[in-house]
Amino acid sequence: MEGKILIVGFGPGSFEHITVRAREAIQESEVIIGYNTYVDLIRDLLTHQEIVRTGMTEEVSRAQKAVDLAVHGQVVAVISSGDAGVYGMAGLVYEVLIERGWHPGELPIVEVIPGISAINSCAALLGAPIMHDACTISLSDHLTPWSIIEKRIEAAASADFVIALYNPKSGRRTRQIVETQRILLKYRNPKTPVGLVKSAYRDRQQVIRTTLDDMLNHEIGMLTTVIIGNSSTFYHDHLMITPRGYQRKYTLDTAEQRLRPGERLKPENEPWSLNAAQESLLRSRIEPQSLLNQSIISESEHRTPRDWAAAALQTFHQGEASSLNAAGSTGFATKMPVPRASIFEVAVSPGIANKKFSSSQLVLIADLVGEQGEIEYTTAHQLILRTVTEDAESLVQSLRAAGLMVLPVGEVIKIKACDFCDGEKHEGIPYAEEISRRLAGLPVEKELRIGFNGCAMSCYGAVSEDIGLVFRKGKFDLFLGGKTTGRNAAPGQRVAEGIPAEEMPDLLERIVSAYRENAFPDERFHKFFARVGEIEGFMHRDRPQTVVADAVCGS
Repeated sequence: MEGKILIVGFGPGSFEHITVRAREAIQESEVIIGYNTYVDLIRDLLTHQEIVRTGMTEEVSRAQKAVDLAVHGQVVAVISSGDAGVYGMAGLVYEVLIERGWHPGELPIVEVIPGISAINSCAALLGAPIMHDACTISLSDHLTPWSIIEKRIEAAASADFVIALYNPKSGRRTRQIVETQRILLKYRNPKTPVGLVKSAYRDRQQVIRTTLDDMLNHEIGMLTTVIIGNSSTFYHDHLMITPRGYQRKYTLDTAEQRLRPGERLKPENEPWSLNAAQESLLRSRIEPQSLLNQSIISESEHRTPRDWAAAALQTFHQGEASSLNAAGSTGFATKMPVPRASIFEVAVSPGIANKKFSSSQLVLIADLVGEQGEIEYTTAHQLILRTVTEDAESLVQSLRAAGLMVLPVGEVIKIKACDFCDGEKHEGIPYAEEISRRLAGLPVEKELRIGFNGCAMSCYGAVSEDIGLVFRKGKFDLFLGGKTTGRNAAPGQRVAEGIPAEEMPDLLERIVSAYRENAFPDERFHKFFARVGEIEGFMHRDRPQTVVADAVCGS
């Protein structure tokens, strides 16, 4: 008889969640090999099979035993809870076979039978927390160095992944989950939803809904899976939900949609997409004059901006093809790519509160821009630099080394503060700097201006910006939905007074996150506020109250 190894993932453990193929594989097996707990979970499915059961840390011996028996012609099932290919036995069995010179197609036959992994079963109990990009990280450092695990946590946290933590804690491993929380709090709101699920779909199932800052106050062990939400995850009653992003293009409360089916996948209706970004980049950075030197452009032709972009993309691909042809049989280019000069555009300022450039900073800016570039002053208290460069990174480093703030331009968040009476009213400056550090330069659907007044005099007029902050006596007044242009220009609605200063950076971050996640393409903040009707508990009013700006300082 031909030997066979069936690597079976049987899901969370309940009979109704074991797939038909998994049950069939167990029935056709002559030998069942597994961890003690796993064997107990499927005992009702066992009939005639010989059982080989081992304890923790005996995974290698289980894999070796399975290979030995299969080589001698037996049908062996190696069982894992969840999915055998996710922290299970599938990879280890293959590794043991490879060490013995085995190749696919040879005996013994190997079949991996998928099961429901913990990230999926636990998510189902919590609601829908992994509707967007997610990853799994095991906190067990018995086989993987902690330094590597730490880097993976850092990367996943900074990239805003929903994270499922496997093997979070044991009797001997207690610090790993604490360190994980510390890293996550560098990037996530303390009130980020967190689900703790123990023994999903088993007799002792336990489901706890908590938050990132509170998670360690609950029991966490080896049978617990920890699911940590991303920046958009929220609780609705007992449900933990991560939006997929449908509200960017669809209205969920009406049958009639703003975009027709044929329009929904066009780049102009998906300005956040790679295709749209690529078109925008090509239009903004490629000099039409340089394309005139290419044979693909005829001087007699009339070119639209889209034509220029298409021609530039064709030229780029031709350059890539030339590099590949020069690469030889290896398929890799042997030369470094030739730097391409492009128009670089960036905003600079001496600081969020500082409005004074030093002479050395101005000289540096002039030198970097050169005779062919230009400098534009803006009402956002920034200078826009435009110049042709082959090394934008070095240019940015030079500006930052001179003590200048460097920010992107375009549809981004701009934070404009008063000068805090030339620094005399300095109490609000740390909050302005913290808000700037978190939000300035983030991409949004339409330019979002946040105004910051350092005292109740409000001489700068922050209340007229998209979001206005007025700092007075250690607290903030908050204004939302200002409209600065047009015949119907109006200040924002004063939605709150006396917000404790230490709460404002987190609150503002949540407001901005709601706009970034749910705004329609090209939708300005005041229109977004009117459409959704409520942000962070602040209700929109159709007729905002009149806001009387206080007199200018000294008048």
